[in-house]
Amino acid sequence: MSRKESPEINAGSMADIAFLLLIFFLVTTTMNIDVGIASKLPQKQEEPSKIDIHKRNILEVNINKNNDLFVDGKRIEVKALKQIAINFIDNGGGVDVNQNPCDWCEGKREKTSSDHPT
Repeated sequence: MSRKESPEINAGSMADIAFLLLIFFLVTTTMNIDVGIASKLPQKQEEPSKIDIHKRNILEVNINKNNDLFVDGKRIEVKALKQIAINFIDNGGGVDVNQNPCDWCEGKREKTSSDHPT
């Protein structure tokens, strides 16, 4: 049996051709740029809505850069925040629009804390 030697293929320029094809496709390809979702914003209201908010109905909670928690300007622990919020909301210190007191509130009904929950 005689063995025939297979002719060798010169692959030296194959990398050059592949590189040129890659550059060709990169240059000629167009990129789609996403422009986002078109949305129409509502017009600015000329008069702000008139909502009557009493100062005593606002429970101000702040956190500073040292992770200190302040409620109405007083430093408190995180554990106490839940009970402070419950006491503030459940106060029931005022009346609703029909001049009826809160019938389910169990708070102290302090005049310095929040009004009727409605």
